[in-house]
Formats: sequence, structure tokens, C-alpha cells
Amino acid sequence: MRLHRLDITAFGPFGASQSVDFDELSAAGIFLLHGPTGAGKTSVLDAVCYALYGSVPGARQSGQGATLRSDHAAVGTRTEVRLELTVAGRRLEVTRQPPWERPKLRGKGTTVDKAQTWLREYDAGAGAWKDLSRSHQEIGEEITQLLGMSREQFCQVVLLPQGDFARFLRADAEARGKLLGRLFDTRRFAEVEKHLAERRRAAEAQVREGDAALLADAHRMQQAAGDAMELPELAPGEPGLAEAVLGAAAVARSTARELLDIAEGRLAATESAQAAAERDLAEARDLHRLQLRSAEARERAARLAERADAHRAAQERMERGRKAETVAPALELRDGTDSEHRRATAAEARARALLPEALADAGAAGLAAAARRTAEELGGLESARRAEQRLAELTEERTRLERQERADEDVLHEAETWLAGWEATRTGLQSRLDLAQEAAARAEQLAVQRDPARRRLNAARQRDQFAGDTDEAGRRALDSAERAVAARAHWLDLKEQRLEGIAAELAAGLTDGAPCAVCGATEHPAPARKVVGHVDREAEEEALAAYQAADERRAEAERRLGTVREALAAATAEAGDAPTARLAEEVEELERQYARARATASGLHAAQEELRRAGEEREQRVAAQQQAAVRAASRVGNRERLESERLALEEELTRARGTADSVAARVTELERRAERLTEAAEAARVAEDTAQRLKDADARLADAAFRAGFDTPRDAAAALLDDAAHRDLQRRLDAWQSEDSAVRALLAEADTADAARRPPADLPAAERAAADAGRRLREASSGRDAAARRCAELDRLSTQATASVRRLLPLREEHGRVARLATLAAGTSADNERRMRLESYVLAARLEQVAAAATARLGRMSSGRYTLVHSDDRTGRGRSGLGLHVVDAWTGRARDTATLSGGETFFASLALALGLADVVTDEAGGVRLDTLFIDEGFGSLDDQTLDEVLDVLDSLRERDRSVGIVSHVADLRRRIHAQLEVVKGRSGSALRQRGAG
Repeated sequence: MRLHRLDITAFGPFGASQSVDFDELSAAGIFLLHGPTGAGKTSVLDAVCYALYGSVPGARQSGQGATLRSDHAAVGTRTEVRLELTVAGRRLEVTRQPPWERPKLRGKGTTVDKAQTWLREYDAGAGAWKDLSRSHQEIGEEITQLLGMSREQFCQVVLLPQGDFARFLRADAEARGKLLGRLFDTRRFAEVEKHLAERRRAAEAQVREGDAALLADAHRMQQAAGDAMELPELAPGEPGLAEAVLGAAAVARSTARELLDIAEGRLAATESAQAAAERDLAEARDLHRLQLRSAEARERAARLAERADAHRAAQERMERGRKAETVAPALELRDGTDSEHRRATAAEARARALLPEALADAGAAGLAAAARRTAEELGGLESARRAEQRLAELTEERTRLERQERADEDVLHEAETWLAGWEATRTGLQSRLDLAQEAAARAEQLAVQRDPARRRLNAARQRDQFAGDTDEAGRRALDSAERAVAARAHWLDLKEQRLEGIAAELAAGLTDGAPCAVCGATEHPAPARKVVGHVDREAEEEALAAYQAADERRAEAERRLGTVREALAAATAEAGDAPTARLAEEVEELERQYARARATASGLHAAQEELRRAGEEREQRVAAQQQAAVRAASRVGNRERLESERLALEEELTRARGTADSVAARVTELERRAERLTEAAEAARVAEDTAQRLKDADARLADAAFRAGFDTPRDAAAALLDDAAHRDLQRRLDAWQSEDSAVRALLAEADTADAARRPPADLPAAERAAADAGRRLREASSGRDAAARRCAELDRLSTQATASVRRLLPLREEHGRVARLATLAAGTSADNERRMRLESYVLAARLEQVAAAATARLGRMSSGRYTLVHSDDRTGRGRSGLGLHVVDAWTGRARDTATLSGGETFFASLALALGLADVVTDEAGGVRLDTLFIDEGFGSLDDQTLDEVLDVLDSLRERDRSVGIVSHVADLRRRIHAQLEVVKGRSGSALRQRGAG
């Protein structure tokens, strides 16, 4: 991985946009990143980490969103980090923008824009960048896959924090294990430990569960066997439980079989006794049933004898009904004919009541002839009816002509009146049109003059305002300059006072045995003391800050004064020397004239439309006048024609109406007469027909009654049965006959007659004997079934227990194997002498690799004196495996890393960090890391050691690496020419870059 370029905007302490060209810095192999405390050196490294992973290292990763944004940034500037790098042979560009709370474009308040991420790749063939993704998740997965390491690994391998590795050197095994576990991701080995422990607990639970199930089967066998089985007093998991349960089950099964044999013998005896009792009960029930049947037959025979007379009367009534059925058709015919005759007579009477008295006694033929004469007279009035309709049409047409004549007279009068005033109307409208056109032209001229006048007036008002602002800005600039001079003088006084007492301030930080920052001595016999009123560093810095703030306010006031003066000159050039009041009066006069012209010109379109409509109306009225004259001429001829035709029709109608008011009334009168005559003739004919048919029906009915044996037709009608009466009578006859036959059959049965001669049956005694025998049989059967179920249940439970014992055997063996593996991996087994967990064992192997890689560089940095070695020894009561010692070649002894001095701790931790970077890189799949950063710690080295350390770092270029050193040490600025300086200021920090040349 090689970094090429980093662009930062509104990030951390950087308020404006800043850029870093890593290609230029990396050309020398080593470059220096320096600047005062708090300037933002670490923020440059944070920006690299944020561009790659979307978060910053360590505790600062809470700085997402708004907290990543620079407080010095302008309101409208969005925070953005863009990194260009090459990884795995691909040149990529990552751009990230955190969430941004910005002012709303419309209205008040703020709104939050979501975070944005872009990933692009440079296409060398096309010579352009192409977009790959805008998804946070996809870009994060792509970067992590290409780098082969997580954010924590990247921060430890690429951004080498020396303070962390110094603590790593002095840490205990637990702390080292946590760091190495994060870097090498040994969670899978911890998961193996956890998995083995869970399997051990699961296997143990399965064994206990199996033993509990076996004991449950034993309890169920004890419940089934009663007192014939005793349970072993053993708990689940104890040895011998299975054998004891199986032995007790065998004894219980043998006892249960003996009890079953006894119960089966008792059941056979009770079955024989119960069969005999059932036979006696069946015989008693048959005798009782036959005796009841004989008594019932005798009772039914007595009831039949009582109803014998009623049965004979019903038979005679049925016979007379059968004879009357032969007369029924003649009766029905006579009744129907009589009903028709009555209806026809009534209809004839109603029809004759509507006729004149002269026709009241006429027969059917006379009535029919009168109806024909009336119809012939009605046919002769058809032409008179048409003449009457035509006369109504002529009257309506004359009325229409009169209405049209009156309407035409109104039209002619109105047209003449309107046309008489046409010339005056046209002249007035034309005058309004000419006046509106002149006003529109005047409004256009005034509109051209309005805008220049308004601009001069606005410029004059600004001129007056800026004149007052210029005086005020001049006074403020003078006051700010005086305060800045006074603040500078105060700061210089305090600085001079502090320099006079600087020795006492330095002496306050001396401790016995520590070198003096001035002379380097470790003994301090007479340190200086602070005097009363001593000015410390904080007071001086506060005075300096006050001076800088006053100076910035002075500069701001001067800029404001210059701005106001420029605005005043521009406004004076526009407005001239004319007074503002006079210019305002001129603008007001122009506005009044313009408003009047606009008001007058607004009627132009209306005047044009009104003149056009008046011309159209004149043409319409002239045309209407001409059309009315034409219609008046044509009406004279029509009126004469209509009058001649009316006189001829009235003469014809007078003859046709006779005494009626109208032809229609005469037609209605004749139609009603013809209808009544026709109805009366038809009713008379029907009445004559029905009278003859009634006479014939009476003769046939008398003959039929005589033939059937009845004296009169009335007797035959009385003997006739309807359907309901016939069915009821037949049902009673059939029921009597069936009952008589059934009684005779019962009395003739031999069994019934024999049972009637025997003594009465004792059925209750036989039922009690049978019930007692059945109860004894059920008791014996229940006892036999209970014994059989006990044997079957004991056999089933014994088989189940035996299967459970066989099934638990492999589980017990598996539990033993898993328990041994789990305790071995957890470090609690006796076989694990060093009490080393599996994860600790893997981390120890990694630590051994890191120590070997670090020793290769530590030897060069310490001139071959020190070597880092890994130790498996236990520390106190803890577990072994993560110890780390340094071997001193001068003494030949290994000692704890906590005994190293400050400078020795620095280059030891640096060697450890570089070694760890190599191991983690190999672990990540051999991703090439061409750019590294080392943070602080060089101030604790002497010149010789510093040279050796820089030689080691310079040797990294052999692998085409570039190393960025983050340090305050001034000597490094002289030794390293490629530099990136972070300069802080009140408006935010800035970056200055200098190449190796």
C-alpha cells in the first residue's frame, strides 16, 4: 500500500482546504511531520484512517459526524477527506463526507445531510477515473479486503503509536493478550475453547438427563409393581445405577407373572356361574313376555266386540256412497250449467238497463240490427271530423301571423330609434379611443425616465448613509489601533518579567536524579525560587492572546473602514451632488404622471372593443329592419287565403254536427250507443243458450238417479261422499278388520296359550341373580386385566430401561473424551503443566514471531547489545505463555523490559512495532505496506542512538518503503529534509510541505 495524495477540507483543526503530496514526501524515504502541540499533526493521520475505514483511531473514533468538523470552517463549507493510494496494484481514490448539519436553503433552522462516500479507480488504458461504488458498506468491504487488515490492525501496523508499544513492553500477560488478540484475530481459538466447554456441559447434561430418565422409568415400574419392587438409593450420574435398576425390574416381572396365573383361574370359575344365571334369566323373560301377550289379546278382543254395531253401520254408509258415485257426473253437469245461466241472465239485465225504453223488450236479433244501423251513421262522420281539425289549425295559424306582425312592428320601431343616434355614438367612441392611444404613448415615455431617476435616488440615500458610516468606522478603527498598541505593550512587559524569573520556573520542574533541561546535571544543590509577583507562562500566554485578539479587531476595523469608503465613492459617482430631497420630489412627480397616463391608457382596449361592438350592432339592426319589411309583405296574401278556407269549413261542419256541440261530441255519442247495443245483443244470445242447456241437464240427472236406486236426485246428492269423508270411512273399516285379524292370530298361538296356563314368572329374582353373577365376573376380569397390564407395563419399562442403558453407554464415553479436551484447552487439566489456554498458546506463538522480527532491528539500534526473547514462564498465580524479556549482551542476563531506560524503551518499542508490522503484514496475506508513520518518542535518544535508529528506519527503503516521523525534536528538522509542517492559527491550522531538495 502506497499513499499518493491527501486532500482535507473543514476536518479537525483545518478550517480551509489542505493538500498533502505523499509522492513528493516519500521520494527521500523518510519525511518529518512536525508542528506545535495542538496544531493537528495527529489529525493528518486521523484523516488517512477516516478515508480508508470511515472512522478515526482509538478513543477518537467517537469523533464522527459533527465532531469531525472543524470549528474554524465556514458555514457553507462541507467537511471532506479525499485519499489517493495504490494497493494490490490498483490506484484508487476514496472520498468521504461525514454527516453535515447545515442551514436550510429556504426558511430558518438547519437540516442534516447524510454521510457520502465515493470510490473511484484510475483506468490507465483510458487515462481517466471510473466510478466503482457509492455504498458505505461495499466500499468498506472492498478496502478491508484489499488491505487485508481491520482498522485496529491498520492503526497498529501503519500508524505506529510508540506510546502504546511502550506500555506493551511493560504490560502483564493479560494486557498483552488483549492487544495481540485484536491484531491477529484469535477469536476463533477462543471460540474453540468455548465450543469445547459447551460440548462438555452438553454431554454432561445428556448423561444426567439419561440417568434421570432411567430413574423415572424405575419409579414408573415401582408404581406398576406396587410393593413387589424396591428402588436403589442412587442419584443420576452415580456408578451402578443402571445394574441396580435392571435387577429390581427382573424381580418385579417374576412376581407379576405369578399373580397373573392366580387371576386367570378365578376368572374361569366366575365365567361358568355367570353363563348359568344368564340362561335362567332368559327363560324367565320369555315366559313373562308370552303371559303379557295373552292378556293383551284378550283385552283387544273385548274392545272389538263393543264396536261391532258401529262397524256394520259404517259398512252400509260406504255401500250407499259407492252407488251415489254413479250419479256424480250428472250432478256436476247440472250445477255448472245452472251457474252459467244465472251469470248470463244477470249480464243481460245490466246491458238492457242502459238501452232506451223503445229497445228494452227487443230480442237478440233486433238488438244486433240496431247496432249495425248506428255503426253506419258513425262512418259517415269521418270527413266532418277531418274538417273540424283543419279549422282548428287555421285558427292557430292566424294567431301566429298576428303575433309575428306585432313582433316585427317592435323590431322596426327599435331599429329606427337606435339608428337615429348612430352618428353621435360613433363620434364619442372614436374620441375615447384617440385619447387612450395618446395616454399609452405618454406612459411609455415616462417609464423610460422612471428607472434612472429611481437609481439616482437610491444612490443618494446610500451616499448619505455611507457618509455617516465612514465617520463611525474611522472612530472605531482609531480606538482599535490604540487598544492593540496598549495590549502589545502589556504583553511585552509580562514577557520581560517572565524571562527575568525563568530560572525559578525551570527549577520548579526539577526532581532528584532526573537531568536538568538546561545543564543536564542530575544533582540540583541550589534551585532558584519564585519571587512574589512572578509572571508564569499561563499569564504571558493570556496577554499574548489578548494582544492577538486586539490586533485582529484592529485589522477588521481598518478593513471595514476601507469597505465603507469604497461604497461611499461609488454611491457619490451615481447620485452626483444633487440633494436627496429634490431627487425624491422628482421621482414622486414622475410616478404621479406615470400613474395618470397608465390609468387613462388602461381604457384603450375597452374603447376599441366598444367601437367594434357598436359597428356590429348597427349592421345587425339594419338587417333586422329589412327582414321585418319582407315578412310584412308576405303576410297579406296568407291572411286572405286562410279566411276563404275557414268560411267553407264552417258551413260543412254546421251540417254534420246537428244538435251536438261539435263533430267530436256527435261521434262520441254514436260510439257509446253502438257499444251498448252490441253488448246487449250478445248478452241476450248467451242467456237463451244457457237456459236450453239447463233444461237438458235436469232431464239427464233425473234419469241417472232413478237408475242408481234413489227416489230423487236430492237423495243421491245426500248419499254422495267427498274425498276426505271417503278416506276417513275407509280407514276406520280397514283398522277394525286389521285389529280383528291380529287378535284372532294371537289367541290361536300355541306358545301364548301354554304360557297363559302356567304360573306367573318371577322376573325380578332372576334379574338379581344374573346381576350378582355379572358383578363377580367383572371383578375377576378386572383383576386378571390389571395383572396382565402390570406384566405388560413392567416388560415395556424393562425393555425401555435396557435400551436407555445401552444408549447412554456411548454418551458416557463421549463425555469423558470431551471433558478431557475442554479442560486441556482451558488450561485447568493436570496434563497442561503451564496452565496455558489454547488462545494464549496461539498468541504466544505469534509473540515469539514478533520478538524474533523485532530483535533483527533492535540489535542494530542498540549496537548489538539487546535482544527480545519470548518467555513461557508463569508470573505469580497467572497463566504462562505471554512473557517478554530483554537479553543484555553486555551482562549475558535476561531482565524484565520494565527495567529499560527511557531511550532504551523507545527504540525497543520501535523495534517491536516494526516487527509487529511485518508479522501482521504476513498474516494479512503479504500485503505490501509502502508507507508507515511513527508517532513521537525520539526526544529520549542521544545523538548516537538517534543516528542508529534513523539508519534502521532508512534501511526500510530497501523494501521501497517510506517512513513518516511525527516528532517535536528540533534536531530531526536538520537531519530530515522532506518535511510536512502543521502551522496553527486563530482561523485554523494549515499545512506547509517541503520536499527533499
